[in-house]
Amino acid sequence: MLRIDPRSPVPLVEQIRRGIRRAIAEGDLAPDDPLPPVRQLAADLEINLNTVARAYRELEREGLVAAARGRGTVVVARRSSVKLGRDELRARVRDLLADAALAGYARDEVKKLVVAEAGRRSG
Repeated sequence: MLRIDPRSPVPLVEQIRRGIRRAIAEGDLAPDDPLPPVRQLAADLEINLNTVARAYRELEREGLVAAARGRGTVVVARRSSVKLGRDELRARVRDLLADAALAGYARDEVKKLVVAEAGRRSG
């Protein structure tokens, strides 16, 4: 379900958070789907359980998951339930372009990647 790269400059907690957000956005995780228990995911990823717990807490603060007694952590958000204004989306695109430029990618290369990813999944 989730892959992390320990060599990435992106913190592990952020990789987990992004991976779960992506799974919700792409429909791989739906409302009421359980997330793996913190201990299990930490063992599967071979990382500290506090890292997984922190990612789950951040997702809960975002309103994407909830801790349910007896059920563990479950997805509560629907793909359309996260509000993202056009200005915020535009700012995120600008950040992506800035990050890509700093990493040495040309805008045309980034555009091709975005188009390819957008075509990979409909929705």
